[in-house]
Amino acid sequence: MEVPSGFDAVLHPPARLQIAAVLSQAQEAEFALLKTITGASDSVVSKHLAALAEAGYVTLRKAASHGRQRTWAKLTANGRAAFRQHVKALEALAAAVASDDTDGQTETVKTVRQRA
Repeated sequence: MEVPSGFDAVLHPPARLQIAAVLSQAQEAEFALLKTITGASDSVVSKHLAALAEAGYVTLRKAASHGRQRTWAKLTANGRAAFRQHVKALEALAAAVASDDTDGQTETVKTVRQRA
């Protein structure tokens, strides 16, 4: 099976996909929220945000809030487009697998029954 066009290896890791999904629905999100949603440590979320920023998919904004330095992430226009394309690629992949499963499952059951 071929990888569908639009599949994006930068967005594919689960935490990055979660971050992109959240940011696609919001103007921006604070680091702590992204950490909570992904269930990842500070360092892991930072690395994922850095990878997304390096790809041009997010911008990061730092500012003081309540006496502490906070980081907010925002999906760029390129990030939104890449996320939409990646989701379409995943949907195509899932549809192909579901189609293959339905066709192949019947054949597998027949083959197993014939061997028994």
